[in-house]
Amino acid sequence: MLYNGIPMVFKNYYHLNCNMLKTLFSFALCSMLASSAWALQLPEIFSDNMMLQQQTKAKMWGWAKAGNVVEVTTTWSDLKHSATAGADGRWMVEISTPSASYDTYSMTVKGDGETVVINNVLVGEVWFCSGQSNMEMPLGGFWNCPVEGANEAIAQSAKYRKSIRVATIPKVAAQTPQDRVAGKWQECNPENASAFSACGFFFARTLTDLLDVPVGIINCSWGGSCVEGWLPKEILETYPDGVVPFNDADYMAKMVMYNGMLHPLAGYTIKGFLWNQGESNIGREHQYAERFMTMVKHWRKLWNQPNDKLPIYTVELPPYWYDDNDGDNGAKIREVQHQIAASLENSGCVCTSDLVYDYESKQIHGTKKLEIGQRLAYMAAVRDYGMKGLMAEAPEFDFMTVVDADDSDAQIIAGSAVAKNKNEKGKVVLLYFKNCSDGFDRLDNIEGFEAAGADGVYHKAIVWAASEWRPELLAGRPQGCFLKLVCPEAAEVKDVRYCFKNFIPGKLHGMRGLPVVPFRTDKK
Repeated sequence: MLYNGIPMVFKNYYHLNCNMLKTLFSFALCSMLASSAWALQLPEIFSDNMMLQQQTKAKMWGWAKAGNVVEVTTTWSDLKHSATAGADGRWMVEISTPSASYDTYSMTVKGDGETVVINNVLVGEVWFCSGQSNMEMPLGGFWNCPVEGANEAIAQSAKYRKSIRVATIPKVAAQTPQDRVAGKWQECNPENASAFSACGFFFARTLTDLLDVPVGIINCSWGGSCVEGWLPKEILETYPDGVVPFNDADYMAKMVMYNGMLHPLAGYTIKGFLWNQGESNIGREHQYAERFMTMVKHWRKLWNQPNDKLPIYTVELPPYWYDDNDGDNGAKIREVQHQIAASLENSGCVCTSDLVYDYESKQIHGTKKLEIGQRLAYMAAVRDYGMKGLMAEAPEFDFMTVVDADDSDAQIIAGSAVAKNKNEKGKVVLLYFKNCSDGFDRLDNIEGFEAAGADGVYHKAIVWAASEWRPELLAGRPQGCFLKLVCPEAAEVKDVRYCFKNFIPGKLHGMRGLPVVPFRTDKK
C-alpha cells in the first residue's frame, strides 16, 4: 500500500523523531542564544574540518553586536577580510580561496572582543546534495535496505581522510525561513562514514579519484519529501494547491524543508547541486516539471554566485512497482526528468534503469548506490572539469525509420518467432540513438522493447543490433549505431517503447556500460 507514492512501511520511518528533533534543536538553539547574547557567532556549517570551494570568493557569515567590525584571516593568505555587523547583527565576508590541495589550513574570526579559530580546513570542490530518501540513505543503509558494498566502503574510508569531508544536515522543519541549522563537517573515516549519504559519498570518492583534489558534500535531504517541500511560501502561493499540507511534522509538507534546512545554508559557496527525488510526486509529472525547474531557478538566484547557472545533476527515478509493475506513472516521471535535463541550462540526468535487481520491485531503496555516485561524478567530471576520454552521457533514442529488410535481416527473421509474420521479409524498423557511436553491449536477446501498430496496442518486439552502417538513411542527421526491430503482432509498426513501465530492469547498455534511457515514441 502506498502513501503519496511511498510504501506505508516507510511512513513511520520518516515521521519518526521529527518532532523530537525539532524540539531538541529549538531548545539547543535558544539556550545558545540566551547564553551568548551579542557574542560572536558562526553558523555550524563554518566548523572544524570544513571544506571551502577552491579559487573563488567563498562567502562566510555570522552574527555579532550591531555595528561591530568582524575580521577574518586565514593561514593560506596574508589578506584580512572584514565586515561590519548590520542592524540585525549579521555580517558577511568573501574570502579568496587558493587552488585545491591536501594541505590543511585554519581560519581566525575576531569580533566583539572574542576569537573563534576554525581548524583542519580543506580547499577543494564542494557539492550540495538534496532530495528525498534515496539521497538521504546512509552508507550504513536503512532498516532492511542495505547498500551494496557498504562494509568494504566503510572499511576503506580512512584512505579518504584527507580528501573527503561531509556535512549532514539534520531534519528540521519550519514554517518560516530560518537563519541557523545544525550540521557540522566531518572527516572521512569508518566511525563517521556509515552515516554519510551513500550517493553523496560515492560521488565524492569517484570525483576525488578522478580529479585528485579534495571533495566536500553537504547532504541536505529528507526522505519522502516532495519537490514542494523545497520551495518557499511566496512561490507555493502562486500554485492552485497553495501551501497545503502545512503540517511540519509531515514529511510530505510543503516549504518546511526549504525553511528549516536549506534556507540557512543558502549562499555557502559551492560548485553545483546533486538532486535525487521524484517518488513523492508520482502521478503529477507535468506539474513536477514546472515546479522542479522553478525550484532550480530559485536556488540559483538564492545562492547568488557569479555563475548564476550552477549545474544541477539529477538521478533518474529507479524502477519500482508503484502498486503495478506494468503501470507507467514512474516511467512518466523519468521521461520528464530527461526532458528537464535537455531543456534546463546546465542540467543533466543520470540513468538508473539497470541499477535494480529483479527481486527489488517492491524495494524503493535500491541497493546499488555506488554506480549512481559514479555516474553523477562522470557527468560532473566531463561537463564541469573538462575531463577528456570519459563517457558521461547515456545512450538516448533519437529517431526511427522503417526500411525494407535486406538478406541478413531475412535470415535473422526466418530463424525466429517473427517468421510467422506476413512481413517477415518486408519491413524492419531502425532505431537510432545518440551517445553510442560505437554500438551496444549485445547483439541479440535484447529485452524490454515493445511495439504498437495503428490500434495503439503494445506487444513484445524482437530487437537485435545492426552489424553495418546505413548512412544513406540518416537524412543529414549525425551518424550513429542503430537497432533493428520487428513485431509480428503489431504488423505495421507505428510506435515503439523501451522499459516504459514502473518496474522493468534495463539490460541494454552502450559500450562504456551506461544504460539506454527508457523512452516511448507515442508521447502526445
